[in-house]
Amino acid sequence: MGRWRMGATASVAGAVLLLGACAGDPAPSSPAASTGSPAATPAKGVQHSANARLVANVPLSAPFDGEEAWGTDLAFQGNYAYVGNYEGFTIHDISDPAKPKVVTRVVCPGGQNDVSVSGNLLFLSVDEPRNNDTCDSKHGDMFAGWEGIRIFDISDKTHPRYIKSLATECGSHTHTLVPGKDPAKIYVYVSSFGPDSQAKNCKPPHDSIAIVEVPVADPVKARIAAQPTLFTDGDDESKPGATSGCHDITVYPEKDLAAGACLGNGILMDISDRLKPTVLQEITDTENFSIWHSATFSNDASKVIFSDELGGGVAPACDAKTGPTRGADAVYDITADRKLQRRGYFKIPRYQSATENCVAHNGSLLPVPGKTIMVQSWYQGGVSVIDFTDADHPKEIAYVDRGPLNTSGQPKLGGSWSAYYYNGYIYSSDITKGLDVIAIDDPLTDPAKQVKVNELNAQTQVSYPE
Repeated sequence: MGRWRMGATASVAGAVLLLGACAGDPAPSSPAASTGSPAATPAKGVQHSANARLVANVPLSAPFDGEEAWGTDLAFQGNYAYVGNYEGFTIHDISDPAKPKVVTRVVCPGGQNDVSVSGNLLFLSVDEPRNNDTCDSKHGDMFAGWEGIRIFDISDKTHPRYIKSLATECGSHTHTLVPGKDPAKIYVYVSSFGPDSQAKNCKPPHDSIAIVEVPVADPVKARIAAQPTLFTDGDDESKPGATSGCHDITVYPEKDLAAGACLGNGILMDISDRLKPTVLQEITDTENFSIWHSATFSNDASKVIFSDELGGGVAPACDAKTGPTRGADAVYDITADRKLQRRGYFKIPRYQSATENCVAHNGSLLPVPGKTIMVQSWYQGGVSVIDFTDADHPKEIAYVDRGPLNTSGQPKLGGSWSAYYYNGYIYSSDITKGLDVIAIDDPLTDPAKQVKVNELNAQTQVSYPE
């Protein structure tokens, strides 16, 4: 979603709060954790294809029940799903996908709080100025507030510990975990944008990303190890494809490749040296793409799918007027000499109403051998499963659509923020309605059910058996 400056934080009145331990240098305040599980229930009035259905929903609940307690990104590990929220994050037990349970809700406000996990560590992106880096922070000075990465120890799922923070230039809108070639280290590629000449830590030009190096055995020693410049346009934003930072980066470590959606353009990078990513190619699409938002590689890294977040996630962009190639996905071949060559476009085939924010958003591959099948969120356009195997003619094969939040007036922010496939089910983080679990039963996607993984961060792709 676009870079927001938020208003008042959500109320936590009536929550049962359990105080967790804290450690780290500098020592942040302890996050408040709420335990207990509201009943997982199916939703009424949901439209869906015959081969997909909503099997469970865990609604947002105290302390994440305020007006701006919006659900964001997802990560997975073993029997747990981690869901970011503007007010913190939630850990769900998904050992029975039809009956997911809340293990704990950790209060630690900061938009967007996009989340990823690795081993006993959890990372949160904060792209909203706070008055300090603690979990007790309030909204801070727009030009001098703290923004960046927070790191938690999640070895005890009921009491995560906040252990470290790192301020990064222009904050952290999203981030991507990159395993080091030395397994003792993890790298975090921090995507951020929105420079301002008055900002203390976000002055133009901002043509770089921050790279955080994390020693796995001693994460308190995490540090910003590099700030590589990816672009050469400086602060001249007048030419097509000019950018002021990346929105999202997806890496394929086994292939030493990364694809960046960097607002004004898409890029392909060589990341064989984790601290020195090299841009292989920049591409632009000034006719159809407005905000290059995210990227997904095919399993064999023969193509990459970029998405366009026309309207920043708050506009009704899934209508006849907008058309089928704007606010959509674009498929690019990766040629033998590692160049990007555009093929087809995809957009959901159902027009949405003028009250529904709808545009391409976060998704992931289904591990179907020999095919490129992806599940993707479209905000209030719902969750769509798309076959990109024929890159010139992608097609939808399944969907679930909750319908509009309101039928008159201005669009309300809502719908599916992220939709990812994990060990047989699709999990969707709905901005206002909580965690959805979707079953898909289709001959084309059934082979994916044979593949089990122990960890999934959608922006860190791994190879599946072909």
